[in-house]
Formats: sequence, C-alpha cells, structure tokens
Amino acid sequence: MSATASLAPAPAIPPAERRTMPLSGLRGAIARNMTQGWQVPRVAHEVDVDLSRVEALRAERAAAGEKLSVNAFVLRAVALALRAHPRLNALMREKEVELVEDINLGVAVALDDGLMVPVIRNADAKRVAELADETRRLAEGARSGALTGGAYQRGTFTVTNLGAAGIDRFSPIINPPQVAILGVGRTAMRAIVRDGAIVAAPIVTLTLVFDHRAVDGQPAALFLGEIARRLEHAEFD
Repeated sequence: MSATASLAPAPAIPPAERRTMPLSGLRGAIARNMTQGWQVPRVAHEVDVDLSRVEALRAERAAAGEKLSVNAFVLRAVALALRAHPRLNALMREKEVELVEDINLGVAVALDDGLMVPVIRNADAKRVAELADETRRLAEGARSGALTGGAYQRGTFTVTNLGAAGIDRFSPIINPPQVAILGVGRTAMRAIVRDGAIVAAPIVTLTLVFDHRAVDGQPAALFLGEIARRLEHAEFD
C-alpha cells in the first residue's frame, strides 16, 4: 500500500461563529448621522499650535488647586473666534445657511458603544474654568446616561478631541446640520524654531473640517488662524 493511499481524510473544520453588530439604537443613529455628514462637500485645514503659554497657565492654575485641561482652553478660544467669524457658527438648511446668534459648542464624548455630543450653551459667555467644569459634568452625564435629550440639542459647532487616545491629527466628520467641526490631537513635545534657535515646545495639531457650500477656504483659514493665535498668545478675553 502506498503512503498516499494510507492517509486518512482530514477532519472537517467547523465554520467560524458569525458575529454581527446590529446598526440599531445608538449605533444606528451614529451610522445615519455619519453617512449624512460624509456626503457633505468638506474641506480640511490644519495648523500646528505652540501651547507653551497655555501650559504655563495650566501649571499656574494647578499650583492654585485648579485643574484645567487643554481642551477647556481650546473651547474658550473657539467660542471667542466664533464671535468674530459667525459664518462658522451656522447650520445648513435645504436652500439656505442659517447664521445662529447663540454659540453652542458640542463636545464629543466617547462611550463604550458609541459617541455622544452634549452641548455647552452660550459657550462664549463662560470662562475657561466654567467650560472645564461643564465639560466634565456633561461627559459624566453622557457616560452614565443621566443627561436628558435636550442636552444634545441646539449645537452650532462641535469640538472633538482624541489627544487622550494618543492621536496626533485626524479629520473628523461634520456633525450635520452644522457647517464645521474642529479636531484636536494630542499635545506632544516637538522641536520648533523660536528666535532662530531650535527648542522643544508642546505642540498640538488642530484640524478644521468645514462645509464648502457654506464657507470658503479663506474665511475658514482666518477662523482657524484666530484660534491658533489665541492659544499661542494665551488671549482668552
């Protein structure tokens, strides 16, 4: 008998168990919203920002017992910049762009099974410490399910931060019907040139994604530039 003939047939391999995740509930709502946002004719602008003065302020406040995140300073800079650039604080309607007077910042909060965006209303009227406190309160409420539906409504601009996840830069999807969103990466020490010398500085990358139907590249660039300037010069008034 040949060696080939003596081989027994290989045992059948059972099919792998099929696992699925239904697009229903929160996941389904996210899928529908992101599909709508992806269809927007969007453009991204990006800028690296030196946070040396912000970090100095954070250290000063920490010494006084006040813990403030970088994101709170970003929110303050965004809210103030939106005052001067109202075309970014707007909603896309069927045949028009609605410019909104109130500056209501959505803050993306990651959950185990999705993403929620509670809203800080009248954000331009709140100081950095107030924005930090409200961001913490909204994040805790979103994760515990304690927020009511009204906490997620009437947003006019969204800020999403992946710095804690170690992401340097990313281009987020616009949260419709808003016309723009700001992505915030991690703050990392990088080599830069300052006064002709190479020094290490805390740098964060900001990415503005905007709906080109509502906003052109130049006004969007001016808006992002003002955010960067306020952060680099610690101008929060």
